[in-house]
Amino acid sequence: MSTNISISPDDEQIVALEPSLCPNKERCGSCTLSGLEYEEQLTQKLADINDAFLRHKSNEVCKIIHPSPVTSHYRNRMDFVINFEGLMGLRERGKWWKVIDNHHCFISHLAIESAFSKIYDWKSDVWEGEHGLTYFDRKRHHGLLRYAVVRSNKAGELLVSIITSTPSNDSERMLVERAITQLGEVIPEASLLWGINHTVGDTSIADEVFIIQNSGKLTETISGTEYTISPQAFFQTNPYAAEILMKCVAEAIPAIQDKTLLDLYCGTGFFAVHFAKIAKRTIGVEIVAEAIEDARVNAAQNNVGVEFHTAATEDFDWKSFGAEVVIVDPPRSGLHPRALKELQENAPEQLVYVSCGYKNFARELTILKELYEVERMEAVDMFPHTPHVELVTSLRKIKK
Repeated sequence: MSTNISISPDDEQIVALEPSLCPNKERCGSCTLSGLEYEEQLTQKLADINDAFLRHKSNEVCKIIHPSPVTSHYRNRMDFVINFEGLMGLRERGKWWKVIDNHHCFISHLAIESAFSKIYDWKSDVWEGEHGLTYFDRKRHHGLLRYAVVRSNKAGELLVSIITSTPSNDSERMLVERAITQLGEVIPEASLLWGINHTVGDTSIADEVFIIQNSGKLTETISGTEYTISPQAFFQTNPYAAEILMKCVAEAIPAIQDKTLLDLYCGTGFFAVHFAKIAKRTIGVEIVAEAIEDARVNAAQNNVGVEFHTAATEDFDWKSFGAEVVIVDPPRSGLHPRALKELQENAPEQLVYVSCGYKNFARELTILKELYEVERMEAVDMFPHTPHVELVTSLRKIKK
């Protein structure tokens, strides 16, 4: 089947990054498409999306992909691994236990790149030398220092979280806090936090978070809406392309002034808060309580009213709101089976599906098309040099 695919003509000209800027592209598992020219990457992503539809015997074709306005130094969050030997960087491709020492990534914001060097030196000079504290051994499940999670906004402001295991006693706790406080002396402009992971699980998620320096939060503005980003909250990792993502959703729902908008899997209110400025009524549903707390902050600082509910989409009775327009932005795994069933049984007038996992979306679309027709579909390259891509699909309920 021949497919006519094209890069969106409405987007600005992109200056592609030379793949050679990555010194470890053969070893690093971060940017697996960096060996291709940027336009080739976009073509590849469209082909992969459409191949997923073909595998599910669907005749849908995505013809438009919006390039990212920035193809290097765009990513606003990096989780740098620190292994049991004190090596710090990103993991080797396909080898979760191996770390490429002193390796960050050319897709991370320049402010993150600068912070990495300072944290690396601190980790070597302060952590080992003065305090003699230990690094986390992921196989034997002991040791302290695990991750340095560095976030930034477009302005280059920083939020740095140092993730450790649970200190064994008060003395060790004091030594860890003192060591992290010393990091603040070399990055005084950053918000600095200490996060403790009480489990043996190898994640950068903390069960407890302590603010060591400054506010402990960042703010970012996307399409005229201001968002507060707390340490562990999810936020769009490419704020430059996030403007395009918001525009795609806005163009899919141009007339919502007299309608109720329901945002399922709303996170910190990225869509709900923005569109509450326009819609008659807006409701957001999200299972993560901390995200809902941030969402309420975001609504307040933008002077909009949104009804937020902390609940799993599949367990929440969203039908009673009678929303004419529903946005779903689920994780890469797609909709929970019960949530998909609810959408089948109580189909809203319009469903806007924002997917970061097109393979699962292609599978779900075969079910949704029993009730809906696709009225528009666009891809947004939120993740240059990686195989990931965002897909925005507007589905209109078939009139019978």
